Amino acid sequence: MSLTDILSPSDIAAALRDCQAPDSFSPKKFFQISGMSKKTSSQLKEIFQILDNDQSGFIEEDELKYFLQRFECGARVLTTSETKTFLAAADHDGDGKIGAEGTNLFIYR
Repeated sequence: MSLTDILSPSDIAAALRDCQAPDSFSPKKFFQISGMSKKTSSQLKEIFQILDNDQSGFIEEDELKYFLQRFECGARVLTTSETKTFLAAADHDGDGKIGAEGTNLFIYR
C-alpha cells in the first residue's frame, strides 16, 4: 500500500508545495491540504504504518525528519526546528517517539 492509495496525489503535491521553503512546515496545514485531516481512524492507522519506516510501531525523530520524503522522494527534509516542534506536539509521554497507535501524530485533525 502507498500513500496515494489513501490520499489524492494532487492533494499531496499541493501540501508539499506549501512547505517547500525551510522552516515553513506546519503540521496542521499540511494535514489539511493533503486531506489527512478528513480521513477515518482506520485510514489514519494505515498512513501511520506507511510513515513508520522501520515498522517499529513508533515514529522516532530520525524518521520524522524525513516525513515529507515519505510523500515524495524528492521532497525536502524537515529542519531540526520543524522536526523538534512536530515531535514535541505529538509526543505526549515525552519518550522521544510518536505513539504505537499513531493517534498522537494526528492531533492536527
